[in-house]
Amino acid sequence: MPRSPDIIACLNGEKYRLRLTLGTLAELEEALGADSLLALVERFEQGRFTSRDLIRLVAAGLRGAGHAVTDEEVAGMTHPDGVQGFVTLAAHLLAAAFPAVNSRQSVPDGQT
Repeated sequence: MPRSPDIIACLNGEKYRLRLTLGTLAELEEALGADSLLALVERFEQGRFTSRDLIRLVAAGLRGAGHAVTDEEVAGMTHPDGVQGFVTLAAHLLAAAFPAVNSRQSVPDGQT
């Protein structure tokens, strides 16, 4: 059974749905200067990302699910697990968007 591309996360004490769409992935490629989707995924897999990259990825996921948020608004959001929660959320978003790439890694389903 295919996994859902949607991720549910608690941000600012509220539950949000996040999804990376083709459009938000294109937005990320441009914002992060990635040459390809694979380069974008590898950047995160190899731990070569900044806090600004996390903000952009989470913001893209929120926008992909229909939330009208800016990167600046996301920068001010909190996660119950702090910065590590945002790192985990980014990993879950990418795993949901690219299940074949991440099939060699086990990312648990559910809330982040």
